[in-house]
Amino acid sequence: MSIGLRYRPFAPKCGDRNTCKDRMAQSTIWWLLAGTAIGIELVTGTFYLLMLAIGLAAAAVAAHAEASTTVQIIVAAVVGSGAVLGWRAYKQTKPSSLPASVNRDVNLDIGETVHIDAWNPDGTTTVKYRGANWAVAIHTGDALTIGPHRVVEVVGSRLIVQKQ
Repeated sequence: MSIGLRYRPFAPKCGDRNTCKDRMAQSTIWWLLAGTAIGIELVTGTFYLLMLAIGLAAAAVAAHAEASTTVQIIVAAVVGSGAVLGWRAYKQTKPSSLPASVNRDVNLDIGETVHIDAWNPDGTTTVKYRGANWAVAIHTGDALTIGPHRVVEVVGSRLIVQKQ
């Protein structure tokens, strides 16, 4: 009975003296590239890098399946490009968001009610709102009437209102 090294099927093929170094698996390189893309995305906020990271992860899976290097690169390119194009198509189907001056999610004054007592001849007035005096202008095309008005837009420190 000889005491020696046992055959390890996943060990690299080395010379008689086992002098070669273990090489990093291709899948590990793909996973590191995917992680790097995700890290850069977190710093820059570029969502498209996540789509490219999906392609890199797909290449890592192809490497685990022992595909050739050429197939791995093709998988990364096709899946990453497909994810980017798919995300772009999805974003184009959604309507664009409202500008901040009229978006209730950004400015909580939108939709609130103010009471107008009188208008100046130029179509402006001031009202007491949230404990301060605010300049107010009427929404384009509306009549100058007194009473309750709804805030439809905030431009700087001016409220744009519309009759309720």
